[in-house]
Amino acid sequence: MAAGAGLAGMLQAAGGESFAAMSGVQRAAAMLLLLGETDGAPIWQLLEEDEVKKVSHAMVQLGSLEAETVDKLIIDFVSRLSNSGGISSNFERTESLLLKIFPSEQVSAIMAEIKGASGKRVWASIAQVDPEILASFLRNEYPQTVAVVLSKVRSDYAAKVLTILPEEFAIDVLSRMLRMETVQKEALRHIEETLRVEFVTTIAQTQRRDAHELMADVFNAFDRQTEGRFLAALDQANRGSAKRIRELMFTFEDLLKLDPGSVQTLMRKVDNDTLCRALKGANERVRAFFMGQMSTRAAKNLTDEMASLGPIRLKEVDEAQAKMTEVAKELAEKGEIMIAKNSAEEELVY
Repeated sequence: MAAGAGLAGMLQAAGGESFAAMSGVQRAAAMLLLLGETDGAPIWQLLEEDEVKKVSHAMVQLGSLEAETVDKLIIDFVSRLSNSGGISSNFERTESLLLKIFPSEQVSAIMAEIKGASGKRVWASIAQVDPEILASFLRNEYPQTVAVVLSKVRSDYAAKVLTILPEEFAIDVLSRMLRMETVQKEALRHIEETLRVEFVTTIAQTQRRDAHELMADVFNAFDRQTEGRFLAALDQANRGSAKRIRELMFTFEDLLKLDPGSVQTLMRKVDNDTLCRALKGANERVRAFFMGQMSTRAAKNLTDEMASLGPIRLKEVDEAQAKMTEVAKELAEKGEIMIAKNSAEEELVY
């Protein structure tokens, strides 16, 4: 009987979990599976090695999930992001919490490792900040502290900061950098902690993306049927969030907002097969818009090519249209084209 119960449990696991029965790690694994290789990569890179192992193990054991479970997973995730009031913590609070759960020797080892990793992340984060912002922060610090900070970042970045600082102050900092000896570990950790608490965290909070913007990018990556299903379900659970996500999503139809010069640039960057498949599945308004930017001969050739393709799967159309929108966003980010978000706004560069 026990063996039978164990087999039943294995079969249930192989068939997938219901949403309510899923653990946090299982839900994280399912979300990363949904995001896929490209969109999930930035999240994987933020995980610690042990977290990667836990999520990977959960992913292997996940089995198949029913469409209803996946719908609930997405809706729960979006709702949590939308309604989150945020939490805050620090080294001491984390250490205090761990001491209530694990032996003190184990906690000491964990926190010592975190101190080292935290310092590396602080310096990496600083190098991503506009030099003007860091210079504004450092001009109120002691020259010796500034010398330590600038000795820990890339030389080209330090040079930019020094040129922004007041000249007399910058020369003092340079002199101290030249005479600098090995900085004591405790002093360095104190500087790292100060930067993390007073500078990096503040900058990160001001630059944090709105949850709806993040989910709009996720929805953009879905195929048309999945996108429609999730948005319809989200309408029932959180109509306000669904409306906001729709407003922020950049779709193939938004390419109609491109000016003539931008359309020409986009079509030069997209291969002919992609353009042909994308327009074959588009409505007449979109087709007319793109063909209106071509010569009569080029438009006729494209029409003939679309006809020669014969019937094609909706998936191929979705992939081609997604590729065109992605190329458009990349060109906009480089400043090569301009995208107007809506008719009531001026042009907006993504």
